[in-house]
Amino acid sequence: MKKLATLAFALAAAAASPVLAGETPAPEGAKVYFVNLKDGDKVSGPVKIVFGLSGMGVAPAGTDKKNTGHHHVLINRPELGKGEDGEEEFNLNLPADDNHKHFGGGQTEATLDLPAGQHTLQLVLGDKDHIPHNPPIVSPRITITVE
Repeated sequence: MKKLATLAFALAAAAASPVLAGETPAPEGAKVYFVNLKDGDKVSGPVKIVFGLSGMGVAPAGTDKKNTGHHHVLINRPELGKGEDGEEEFNLNLPADDNHKHFGGGQTEATLDLPAGQHTLQLVLGDKDHIPHNPPIVSPRITITVE
């Protein structure tokens, strides 16, 4: 009876846990980058961002196709893997909030309404479930100033 209760608890905990990464491989050399922005740029708002990707293809969220993913922009937060959750972030679904913008429709550019001032941006490619690939495909974090 004790084994059955332990098994039931483990199954319930697993069902409540976030989906873990490491299941969607990324090809060697795949890169995500900003096409039209670089660190230190001064721009006018609204800010247009063009997403670059090499070594992989873009597919909408939910699409289970080898060597594809969709874009996410991290805004005004630590580099992925260096935040409050550290390395665990590479294993979790990326949240959807003011600091994490999802482009699950397969978009390759976006326009963001950022207030005047300095902002940090980082691109992250997510798999069909919004989880970074293994290894994670992330751009360097850049700082821009919206004038």
